[in-house]
Amino acid sequence: MQNIVERIKTSCTVVNINKSCFDFLTEEEKNLIEQKQVTVEYKKGEIIAKQGTFTTHILVVSEGLAKVYYEENNKSLILRIAAPGSLIGLTSLPLNQNVFQYTASAYINTTVKLIEIDIIRKLILENGQFATAIVDILCGISIQKNGRFFCLTHRQSYGKLADIILCLAGNIFQQDEFDLALSRKELAELSGMSTESVIRTLKHFQEDGMIEMTGKIFKVIDPEGLYKVCQLG
Repeated sequence: MQNIVERIKTSCTVVNINKSCFDFLTEEEKNLIEQKQVTVEYKKGEIIAKQGTFTTHILVVSEGLAKVYYEENNKSLILRIAAPGSLIGLTSLPLNQNVFQYTASAYINTTVKLIEIDIIRKLILENGQFATAIVDILCGISIQKNGRFFCLTHRQSYGKLADIILCLAGNIFQQDEFDLALSRKELAELSGMSTESVIRTLKHFQEDGMIEMTGKIFKVIDPEGLYKVCQLG
């Protein structure tokens, strides 16, 4: 599964990395983080960060899933899903970009750690390995966005949904069988399709033996088949 996910240049989230940027901190620096953070629980649908508001904290998703999206003129575009371990607000690290460049809301009940942004800036200046890890994360997000925009603009409905299913299995839930907490409407929003098209396409995938569905339980049966659908369009 993982090799396939890498081949499609995952469009729904950043490829999972095994080592957190916070693992590069010294014990003293970790203690500083602990002193300058709070943990907040958000219910499904609650706004975690609002585009255009001042960024006072960097947000770290501890549990749950968050939707990160860009808003303009009463329209929105989903940029990525923030899974546990994801950081939100890194684009506000430059002093001349001190507002959130996007909105984040909780897809499901989600726990987030809020760390004072000035502490993150301080650690970047003082700890080269930590700074490098932050750069790596930003690069990963950039690569993920390229894959997402390609998927949305160059793939037809079957390819879009196959891409999203592989990304969810490979990088969000990291297993072939998972409980998809997203509604069909939310899945449609994520894949840039209508709800009706998502329902029809899922039925087609199931009839072709590529997935199994029982309520919200998804099981990827034929990842290679889904990958071929991605390639065809």
